[in-house]
Amino acid sequence: MDVSATLPVRVAPRSAREEVAGVTDGVVRIRLTAPPVEDRANEALVAFLSRVLGVPRRRVEMVTGERGRRKVVRVHGLTRDEIYRRLGLEPAAD
Repeated sequence: MDVSATLPVRVAPRSAREEVAGVTDGVVRIRLTAPPVEDRANEALVAFLSRVLGVPRRRVEMVTGERGRRKVVRVHGLTRDEIYRRLGLEPAAD
């Protein structure tokens, strides 16, 4: 059985650096240096999460939010608690 988890994300494009900026109301805030044009921020988000979580890019999939700051990302191969730990956050309370 394929393990996967979704992650609600709020992206802040054109930031000074790429980082996880914490969790607000259950949404993980991520700062990216890429601008929000021509899918560059979406590509940067997938690359950032892939790198930080230690999974191949093909395991990080954008579910919703391609055109907005609020997105839902699915990560295949990790549970939600594993994702939060790898991001340096407290495990999500469901």
